[in-house]
Amino acid sequence: MVTIICAQATLVVTFASSAPSSAVRQIAADFSVSVEAGQLTTTMFLLGYCAGPLIWAPASEILGRRPVFVGTLLVFALFQIGDALAQNFATVIVIRFLAAVFASSPLVAAGGVIADIWDPVTRGKAMSVFSASVFLGPVVGPIIAGFSIDSYLSWRFIFLYIGVWGAASWVIVAIFLPETYHPILLKQRAKRLRKEDPERHGDKYAELEKADFGFKSLVQRTLARPLIMLVVEPIVLAVTVYLSIVYGLLYGLFSVIPIIFGQLRGFNSGETGLVFIGIGIGTTLGAVTSVYTQRHYRELVPKWHGHPPPEERLWGAMLAGPLLVVGIFWLGWTGNYESIHWAVPAVSTIFVGSSFTLLFISFLTYLVEVYLMYSASALAANTIVRSAVAAAFPLFTTQWFSALGVGWACSVIGFVALAIAPAPFVFYKYGWRLRQKSRFAPCLDVGMRDRVKREEEERKAGKGEGGGEKARERV
Repeated sequence: MVTIICAQATLVVTFASSAPSSAVRQIAADFSVSVEAGQLTTTMFLLGYCAGPLIWAPASEILGRRPVFVGTLLVFALFQIGDALAQNFATVIVIRFLAAVFASSPLVAAGGVIADIWDPVTRGKAMSVFSASVFLGPVVGPIIAGFSIDSYLSWRFIFLYIGVWGAASWVIVAIFLPETYHPILLKQRAKRLRKEDPERHGDKYAELEKADFGFKSLVQRTLARPLIMLVVEPIVLAVTVYLSIVYGLLYGLFSVIPIIFGQLRGFNSGETGLVFIGIGIGTTLGAVTSVYTQRHYRELVPKWHGHPPPEERLWGAMLAGPLLVVGIFWLGWTGNYESIHWAVPAVSTIFVGSSFTLLFISFLTYLVEVYLMYSASALAANTIVRSAVAAAFPLFTTQWFSALGVGWACSVIGFVALAIAPAPFVFYKYGWRLRQKSRFAPCLDVGMRDRVKREEEERKAGKGEGGGEKARERV
């Protein structure tokens, strides 16, 4: 239930990131700005995603998960009214940025919630649900917005719809989302005990209450932590680079698909939006596939005494890397020629969508497993950089594809995807060595590697002796 609540909040804020992309030309025409300037409606929102995690990731580790969710979703919903009523373009993009600052909280806090309430065996399924919502939101945006602007409704309706959905999400969170962060729960319990029996429990304080919350200490331990982890943690850096390219490609598709299906094949906005259903199908299939790729994890828990290596979460990414390369080349070279039926490049989006989800589920779950209590900060670092990269993509994608052509522009992306595809394989083999050098990773499995190896050898030896005794008995 708690995971579904976090996922629906993530769905609405990611929907808000892409929904106006289908209305860029309308917005640009209404305010007499260029189409390139109109793309700032997406870019500024994604830049807000960069700023927000610096606030909400540490806030969720100081104030708790629930206050962050409740406070930010309400402000996000209210900002949509401002965009719907905006009378100039500057107002639109400024409000888009501010709304995104508050909208970014579920992207970082939800991972912390999942780490709080799910054990290692079931955490993978929960991360599948959360990660799927990260992609389904942007995919649904152009579908709904495309038909809205093709009807009698204007682009302003899109922001009103986001506001209503955001308000409904806030109500759900305010009523049903409990606090899950363990240090906050201990703090609440300590306060309750002191209040109930001051004489007996007057000296009982939780660790969080004893922490130094001076300005310098607060900045060092919270606001700076995501950036510090990005610099000193090779795992955070490498995962962030990989997912930034993937995330940038997702938002680049909001410009690429209209070129392939709108300009080259004459689809209207609504019909072009329907092509994103392929990515939605792929996203769903990727989430389901992720569950199957992690079935072996349950068997590893007793073997590793409750703490299997986080690298076992990377099976989905190892499958998705090559799948993404195939999908991108397929989309580019079948979409490049009008003579090829539109369904052929449309089907390729299923492969692209599946790879997106598998990569995100695997890598985000990996970050949560590696950093546990610091997972919100690790996810914040990842969100900041990948959002910055994605913010840039809409600004140059149209010109880039016009200059190189759809086939070669996609090929550039495909070759980059091919170059980074080995990353999950490298992590799978050497990740534990990197974690040993980490300042933030608990490395619960590393200390028992020799023990697990010894027990495995003993089991094999026992089976061998048992087999020999049975053979002698038969003789």
